[in-house]
Amino acid sequence: MKKVCVIGAGPSGITALKNLRDEGLDVVCYDFNTNVGGNWIYNEKLSHSSVFETTHIISSKTLSQYEDFTFDDFEAGLPDYPSHDQLRRYFQAYAAKFNLYPHIQFNTLVESCVLDESNQWIVQTSHEGVSKTEEFTHLVVCNGHHWKPRMPHYPGNFTGKLMHSHEFKNATPFKDQRILVIGGGNSACDVAVETSRVSAKTTISWRRGYRIVPKFLFGKPSDVVASRMAFLPTKLKFFFSELTVKIFSGSNKNYGLPEPEHAITGTHPTINEELLYKVRHGKVFPKGDIERFDGEQVHFKDGSVEAFDTIIACTGYILAHPFFRQDFLNYSEGDVPLYLKMLHEKYENLFFVGMFQPLGCIWPAAELQSKIAARAIAGTWKRPENMAELCQREVTHPHLNQIKTPRHTITVDFHLFTKQLKKHLPQNYVRKSLA
Repeated sequence: MKKVCVIGAGPSGITALKNLRDEGLDVVCYDFNTNVGGNWIYNEKLSHSSVFETTHIISSKTLSQYEDFTFDDFEAGLPDYPSHDQLRRYFQAYAAKFNLYPHIQFNTLVESCVLDESNQWIVQTSHEGVSKTEEFTHLVVCNGHHWKPRMPHYPGNFTGKLMHSHEFKNATPFKDQRILVIGGGNSACDVAVETSRVSAKTTISWRRGYRIVPKFLFGKPSDVVASRMAFLPTKLKFFFSELTVKIFSGSNKNYGLPEPEHAITGTHPTINEELLYKVRHGKVFPKGDIERFDGEQVHFKDGSVEAFDTIIACTGYILAHPFFRQDFLNYSEGDVPLYLKMLHEKYENLFFVGMFQPLGCIWPAAELQSKIAARAIAGTWKRPENMAELCQREVTHPHLNQIKTPRHTITVDFHLFTKQLKKHLPQNYVRKSLA
């Protein structure tokens, strides 16, 4: 008898659970939250990893939906970029639609997962202080990769408040403060924009140049415009994407920001409609990289010195699986050799769903991964025989040549990846469900 454990009931976990149930499998899903939705359940508690109070999705609804339950199936008239609350309700409607709640145990922490000598997963959980151990034949990991903060390190000590964007919920606590935001990604630009509405001064520090992509091009969501070039070769496609952004926004030098030295695909795209506006209106002040801290003063590499009350580090997250022993699996710093970003070379009863960072939205591809995983466990999809070669190829032949940092080990091109996953599915895979 096959019994499957799913870790996490966020957007990836619920589609994994749904598709496993579609195959008639016995499944239990554990989640630390009180409802489905993962990071999209806004909560002001610092212990809870959640979106900001003002967060909207940065990919458009057209390219950010499940095929089995679209936004039109959920609610008519949603905006191009739904809010976090609309997304929370969407995920919870998905769980209700496919009757997933009876198979989810909330308020439950997965403490350890160990593969025993008989190739069974021994899973230890804790629920309201009570520990329990269960045995499963298969494990599907959907715990997300935006919950363990990666903090920067600079010489000296800062005597003000130094925090990670993981702790940022809204701008209210930063009223009349001198704020320094570190980073040029999506969180950094959002935090800088939000704090600038109430702070005495907001400064943003970039150690390298970033290309800021507007949310709309030619009156359409920018990812929808880009998708019309998906048929082109990768280099040509992104050449036109970068050219279009440059035409719309101009040079970073016009805003006092460093020019990117890499292609538009060299880092995760920064999708923001307000940062450049705020810079040119004197609400956000750009600075270069930091040299050191000295009390409340920050010394920058350009020789300038400025005092701050709070520093908010928007420096990404560590890819972590605390329920595995470090000597068993550890993807926190090095390469991630998983075929289709989900299948391990050796452990055939272990699957990762949603553990990739697309230039686009995660959920559509996570849904496709879930369908493959469910078929693999049910025995209707066979693993390739050359798994070792395929897993290594994931590392040596990435979709995009990005700068070498720990946060760029799991990047995929949205359109290439979904196309690759669909090759492993039958033509009639869409909208199969128990409902």
